[in-house]
Amino acid sequence: MKIGIVCYPTYGGSGVVATELGKGLAQKGHSVHFITYSQPARLLSFTENVYYHEVSSADYPLFEYAPYETSLASKMVDVVAYEKLDLLHVHYAIPHAAVAYMAKKILLAQGIYIPVITTLHGTDITLVGKNASYAPVVSFSINKSDGVTAVSESLKRDTYSSFDINNHIEVIPNFIDFSRFRKTNKDHFKKAIAPEGEKILVHVSNFRKVKRVDDVVRIFKTVYSKIPSKLLLIGDGPERQNVERTCREIGLCHEIRFLGKQQAVEELLAIADLFIMPSASESFGLAALEAMACEVPVISSDVGGLPEVNIHGETGFLSKVGDVEDMADNAIHLLQTEELHQTFRANALAQAQKFDIANILPQYESYYERVVRESLLTVNDK
Repeated sequence: MKIGIVCYPTYGGSGVVATELGKGLAQKGHSVHFITYSQPARLLSFTENVYYHEVSSADYPLFEYAPYETSLASKMVDVVAYEKLDLLHVHYAIPHAAVAYMAKKILLAQGIYIPVITTLHGTDITLVGKNASYAPVVSFSINKSDGVTAVSESLKRDTYSSFDINNHIEVIPNFIDFSRFRKTNKDHFKKAIAPEGEKILVHVSNFRKVKRVDDVVRIFKTVYSKIPSKLLLIGDGPERQNVERTCREIGLCHEIRFLGKQQAVEELLAIADLFIMPSASESFGLAALEAMACEVPVISSDVGGLPEVNIHGETGFLSKVGDVEDMADNAIHLLQTEELHQTFRANALAQAQKFDIANILPQYESYYERVVRESLLTVNDK
């Protein structure tokens, strides 16, 4: 198939999943065309059957902001028509699904019908979509899509409860590429970080408020008081300055490392003993899944799709949002009980293997074929 993928080209979950999905499809022989405003973060080297079409927005004195949505719609139309795509797969409802509908109507006027599949990732529903100024567009875009997927059962429920949706939502979970995310021997690296054999706790995020990185530091403070340990904070974002301030206040800056954005995050996960994810909202928990693939147990909140990934009492522990004390107690219990820790490591890997990209890709391929077949049989005014 010839597939157009529209996504945000960032380190966020939706951009990562969209890019890895496209690369996986390309390896299976599909022709994949990425349409976005810059090179996706996970698409930095040549990949056979993968094409990149950059969207550029011209600045006009009339506009305070460049009209990106218009430029994106025009690029979609151009790529679909010239490359003869079979379908468009857009990630994130706002603005991609809405823009795809515009492009679809323009193409229809040219005698070209293109099915559109929208994948919901989380904040497009739980945060952006609930804004009154966006909600009507979100509902309309979802209902007018030829196919809709969500990355978790939790997100599917949230979508139906928050919006007037009459379209079917297919749950196809996020996935893991085990050719990249797996436990490897990085003992020399671990000794550099923890020369005295300290336990290593890791957190990965975009440092937004919803990630509650400040809670990670407070959890670590309690763990450190009981167990010699180090904390690695991977990522960057608007809350970093506040988190650095917290580290200084509690006097543990010498035990906490801010590593910023990392391309090879799997090398850091390979030396981790525990992964901390106390988020206030998570539609799935991809960062936790990546840690589990590297045999790292997870301490997390119990929100959204996290209970579908991190199984309480097996792969890690779940706590209420903001319950720093419970999360710290669970972390200490796990780290102090070596046999239990090793069992949780094995369980984490076994759970992660259920989300192997080799298992998830066929679900997308089957869904693509079904949507294309059904949409061509019932061409309507969606």
